Amino acid sequence: MGRRRATVSLALELCGVPAHLAAVRARFHASAPLRALGLLEVEESERPFLSRSLRIPDRLAGHLLGDDTPDAALLGRLHPLPDPLPAGGDADADTFVRHLAARLHDGPLTVYLREQREGDGLAALASVLRTAGLGALCCSGTEDDLPGVPELLREARLGGRAVVVSALPERPGPLVRALTAATDVTVLLTDPRPYDPHWSPADPLVLDAPGRRAGGAAAWRAALGPDADGFDLATAVAPYRLGGDRIQRAAHAARALAAFDGGPVTADHVRLAARRQSASGLESHARRIRPAVDWRDLVLPEAPLTQLRELALRARHRDRVLGDWRLSAGGGRGRGVLGLFAGESGTGKTLSAEVVAADLGLDLYVVQLSSIVDKYVGETEKNLERIFTEADRTDAVLLFDEADAVFGKRSEVKDSHDRYANMESAYLLQRLESFDGIALLTTNLRANIDEAFTRRLDLVVDFPFPDAGQRLALWRHGLSHVPSAEGIDPGPLARDFELAGGSIRSAVVTAAYLAAGRGDHVTAGDLLEGARREYRKAGRLVPGEGGW
Repeated sequence: MGRRRATVSLALELCGVPAHLAAVRARFHASAPLRALGLLEVEESERPFLSRSLRIPDRLAGHLLGDDTPDAALLGRLHPLPDPLPAGGDADADTFVRHLAARLHDGPLTVYLREQREGDGLAALASVLRTAGLGALCCSGTEDDLPGVPELLREARLGGRAVVVSALPERPGPLVRALTAATDVTVLLTDPRPYDPHWSPADPLVLDAPGRRAGGAAAWRAALGPDADGFDLATAVAPYRLGGDRIQRAAHAARALAAFDGGPVTADHVRLAARRQSASGLESHARRIRPAVDWRDLVLPEAPLTQLRELALRARHRDRVLGDWRLSAGGGRGRGVLGLFAGESGTGKTLSAEVVAADLGLDLYVVQLSSIVDKYVGETEKNLERIFTEADRTDAVLLFDEADAVFGKRSEVKDSHDRYANMESAYLLQRLESFDGIALLTTNLRANIDEAFTRRLDLVVDFPFPDAGQRLALWRHGLSHVPSAEGIDPGPLARDFELAGGSIRSAVVTAAYLAAGRGDHVTAGDLLEGARREYRKAGRLVPGEGGW
């Protein structure tokens, strides 16, 4: 009468079984089903066996009484599955979904799904579960978000649902072992890493997640609905490879941006929303530029302009050409787009990269050489691998400015320094083969780029030094937003001063500061002084020092 809870002895008496039988006592062992499945807890282990207290978990008692509120230990740790992949958008993805859903109908199954891009695995599993008519408990496997495995499995058993875990912890072995041991529950795991047999003695079914086609126009149309009718949706979203629920979130953000502007959803709204959903860790290694230019800001001959437009075209349609039309070279090669911009300083190479990124609706990341080059052997390659891996999963344009510092020619091995330098080049050659993103290289010295890199490039764009006509167009473009004196004519400057586009811009900036200091408009004298300063900076003789 003094005990507040039932004991082992009372339970055995109620069941009418003798307490001295080993098989009976084994029912209360930690590995026995009652305890292993979380149906019964035996407390007060310091007491003699028969006097230990028994407790029914609150979640189980609630379930028996008709209350299916999830276990309190799972609150805040479960999240909904993303929207499924749209049916009919990709034949390979549809086949994958049908086959795996049919396999789930046969009984509980443990599956490890390796995803190439973040969200693809969860989106595929959402489609599989919908097709199979099976509910799921979805959680993240990171250390902070992971719920208790026993509580998670018990909840799945009570509701007849599957367990879905994404983003496994850094050391996934204990988690995978605990989940694969539950042979009566369907467990679906997804992560970017390849499956390691050392994680668990019971291997799951290991599959590759079907990749979402770049842009996923069908998924975007499903997410935007009638809002997608006012513009060319397929062209607008072609550069983006968002997975999981990112497209739904981007569609919601695009509607919010359109509502703020007081108009219908446009391609610009969709691009901006998609760009914000493509989170990136590149900023620790590269400088982010949000392009604010377009094709009108380029003053170039027709040949390089045509090549730049072709570069943007390749970036949009690479999945169709290399994937659907099977024109990839094979051998594990990626679907990246690689271009080299070669020309003298100031001829518009970096500006062109920004224009291409703007045309694609992507951010531009300029790689900082100081953050990747390391004096210790092997560290430079590790830093480059981090950059390429992050760029593969990010919708962005990667720019290696002054690329000859990293992609230089290999040399004859005369000492250990040459050998290690050649190892860096060999690593880069291999990594470019499997790259899936968009990378642009700029150099003032094309002859210094190794020919093996050049062979792997899609396009090599030569930027010529501007002639007098192009210099005049550059002067006029620079003055287009500057308050200038009436009748100002930059023609003589374009004829007499052989300056590249970058130097002309610097000269206009100098003239603008001189005019702003006087509180006046830019005059011909201001422009002449700006041009002369650019000549002096370059150490060149200034024409017309006696007057203009």
